[in-house]
Amino acid sequence: MKLLNGAEFRVLESAVHSAELRQQVISDNVANVDTPNFKRSEVLFEDLLTEAMGTNQKSISGFRTNAKHIPIGQSSEVPAPIVATDENSSINNNGNNVDIDREMSLLAKNQLVYNLYIQQVNHDVSMMRTAIDGRA
Repeated sequence: MKLLNGAEFRVLESAVHSAELRQQVISDNVANVDTPNFKRSEVLFEDLLTEAMGTNQKSISGFRTNAKHIPIGQSSEVPAPIVATDENSSINNNGNNVDIDREMSLLAKNQLVYNLYIQQVNHDVSMMRTAIDGRA
């Protein structure tokens, strides 16, 4: 099942995990909307992924079947999502920087993105199942 271990599937898997983490972080922000001096956090993933993919455009990389193999060319590792806290801003008199309207719109956007990722995973697995079964 090399397809499930392929680079594209690893990127998709990492994207799903980042969306799950983003859900938790946004929920934490919303839960602390009235907590004095609470600073909102956000998940950074898409920019890191774009940057990592941009560096691999014109390079050759070897396929590693074992973690102990020497990497050839650019690393094909998918970046891990990073949680960053905005310590510098404050929008409330109590030192809190959570804007509930913004957080709720980010939550809705993240839900849509998560659903898209899950649909893509389901599609990929369905296509592999079809190929294995030999059905059209």
